Amino acid sequence: MLHDLDAASPRALMVFDGLDPNMLTALEFTQVPAEELAFRQEIRTFLNEALAGMPSHLRARSWMGADEDFSRKLASRGWLGLTIPTQYGGSGKGFFSRFVLSEELLASGAPVASHWIADRQSGPLILKFGTEAQRNFYIPRICRAEAFFCIGMSEPNSGSDLASIRTRAVPNAGGFLLNGSKIWTTYAHHCQYMIALVRTSGETADRQKGLSQVIIDLSLPGVTVRPIVDMAGDAHFSEVFFDNVQLASDALIGSEGQGWDQVNAELAFERSGPERIYSSIALLECLIDLLRASAIGDATSTALLGRLIAEMAVLRALSLAVTQKLVDGESPAIDASVVKDYGTDFEQKLVRQIGDWLGAHPDVIVPGDMLKTLGYLEQMGATFSLRGGTREILRGIIARGLGLR
Repeated sequence: MLHDLDAASPRALMVFDGLDPNMLTALEFTQVPAEELAFRQEIRTFLNEALAGMPSHLRARSWMGADEDFSRKLASRGWLGLTIPTQYGGSGKGFFSRFVLSEELLASGAPVASHWIADRQSGPLILKFGTEAQRNFYIPRICRAEAFFCIGMSEPNSGSDLASIRTRAVPNAGGFLLNGSKIWTTYAHHCQYMIALVRTSGETADRQKGLSQVIIDLSLPGVTVRPIVDMAGDAHFSEVFFDNVQLASDALIGSEGQGWDQVNAELAFERSGPERIYSSIALLECLIDLLRASAIGDATSTALLGRLIAEMAVLRALSLAVTQKLVDGESPAIDASVVKDYGTDFEQKLVRQIGDWLGAHPDVIVPGDMLKTLGYLEQMGATFSLRGGTREILRGIIARGLGLR
């Protein structure tokens, strides 16, 4: 198993580059088009230089690694807003290009948190539902890494019941008067804007009716952002409070009262990429390096590595199939929910199984960086199945899509 991995490649992901394309075609797997290989190599060359010497325990923070300077380096290469039309400052590339870029960034452990939400969700949402003025103002700034966005969905005491939100934006002569709060808002303390789901009419009991989406300038009077420190000592979530915040009328995205449909489209953007596969890949690479360095080749160790890579290959194939749906102009909401549910389960299982393997091999000298990586992922792994929708929510979406409820 170990000798089949490309030793010259910096990332364990590259085992997939060596798969026989004829076999993949026979199995009718979706493949990354051959014309994307040069783009992949360009990205990989950049990342090998930009991230040289970064330890694994920092690579494991890729999703939550905020580095505005790094985001601007990507923007200078045209790698933010990759699928956004050129008229709005994007590169006008296809969804497979974005898959390749996302995969390389996450597999390398690049710090993507600063721009991730704006690039992946906010920009496409504004492009789809926003006015021409909103597109022209916000999207070029997103593509230049000048505007970072967070999403305001979850609220205190609401759990995963998004339709029960209480934050209200009441229409008035100036636009909307906003009051309420959001919680578990990723990197709100580093963002300039929030796209929030709020109630513009009706009552909480009305559920999905009367919900709208608004863009909130987080520098407005009455906005308070408080970071939340987690068990790992990081602060990538925040709670945000709105006290009589006056929003202009052009803060509304799309149509008033259509927020529920729009936010589901936004969540489809969030769940449709390869993000739900690679959160733990830094630890998998540590295991590969350890097995190589220790010349451990017993059947148990080889079987563990084989199982993990095989399952990752299946997940990657599923994620590529979702990308193909985007290319074909189809909605991947249900398919993406399947990949997200399956993917986060894999990411968590990988951490548990490698931790168990280390416990079963007490005589192996484990590098300190691997122990730090394992420690971080053991603390943060529980959140993998929360971000982007809990298992219960995702399985409800899947069940409805299959006509089971």
